[in-house]
Amino acid sequence: MIGRLTGILLEKNPPQILLDVLGVGYEIDVPMSTFYNLPALHEKVVLHTQLIVREDAHLLYGFGTNDERIAFRQLLKISGVGPKLALSVLSGLSLNDLADAVANKEAGRLVKIPGVGKKTAERLLLELQGKFAATGTTSATQGMTGSPAGNDIINALQALGYNEKEADWAAKQLPKEVGVSDGIRQSLKLLSKA
Repeated sequence: MIGRLTGILLEKNPPQILLDVLGVGYEIDVPMSTFYNLPALHEKVVLHTQLIVREDAHLLYGFGTNDERIAFRQLLKISGVGPKLALSVLSGLSLNDLADAVANKEAGRLVKIPGVGKKTAERLLLELQGKFAATGTTSATQGMTGSPAGNDIINALQALGYNEKEADWAAKQLPKEVGVSDGIRQSLKLLSKA
């Protein structure tokens, strides 16, 4: 199983990228949430990956965060949801939005995703109920005000010894557009004053 790849980004053709890892070029499909956060061409990138082996192909999917990969795996467990549809769901909604839609049973938000009809949306809501709390996706990202860097900031604070409540509180105080390094720096200042 290929769980993570670190390499140089050679091509970006949504939703697929080409990643050079020590001379081997990996074609990887990524959700748009990951695609938008990729660095410029010829820059280093790290992706959490999921390898899908079929009779006729070996397909590699990449994600910017481990939580996205966990959500992808949860989606694949649902009857009638394949890798392309799972990728479409993660491209159409952020993890926060997906968790909110599931928690609030909002099928209308899921139907707006290409490839998701009413029956599929209802099945997704039913099957995903309670799954995000178990993976940590909801609790780890709810605190941020919609920032894609929020999960990384909270994880970094917890790695530095702050508990989840403290890290979540600090992340809530940050501006929406803050980057990871600035967010960590600002959070540490807030926590040292508290």
